[in-house]
Amino acid sequence: MKEQAIQSINLSRLLREGGSTAAQGEILEYIPLENERILLQGPAHWKVRVARLEGEEGQAFWLSGEIAGYALLECRRCLTPTPAAVRAHFQYMLRYQPGLAHPELVEEDEEEVLLFGHPNLELGPILSEAFALELPYTVLCKEDCKGLCPVCGTNRNEVDCGHDEGSPTRLGRLLGQLMG
Repeated sequence: MKEQAIQSINLSRLLREGGSTAAQGEILEYIPLENERILLQGPAHWKVRVARLEGEEGQAFWLSGEIAGYALLECRRCLTPTPAAVRAHFQYMLRYQPGLAHPELVEEDEEEVLLFGHPNLELGPILSEAFALELPYTVLCKEDCKGLCPVCGTNRNEVDCGHDEGSPTRLGRLLGQLMG
């Protein structure tokens, strides 16, 4: 397995001088989430731009970006791994709070603000969340996917197992015996 590249942007210059900066990169193999991974077909490409906002004592920033790639999801009918295009756009108000150990999302004046305490802002959680939120609920490997046989579980796209739609499943036969 390849090592994941670090997704971050250094805001040191912006903290000192103002202006804006940008970063881009790619994520290989999977998008990490807290307790699972979203497998990828090919790399997911990301880019972000951060600009310091005037006023706010030089501590407020606007982050905007996007991430795009192909997630490998299970076909809802036959469970075959199926690529699904995902493109997510995101925006965050950032506020620098020196000494804060980890970025923290808070609500200020009915708006979410991402507080950060280190000039090297880790983007991994932001990118992962944006990508995950844009995943489709279901995918089909093809429009006419035949799915799995309810009797034997065979993928009907690959093999004709000979069972028809009306064939009772093992559970159906068992229930019929119990009821009958």
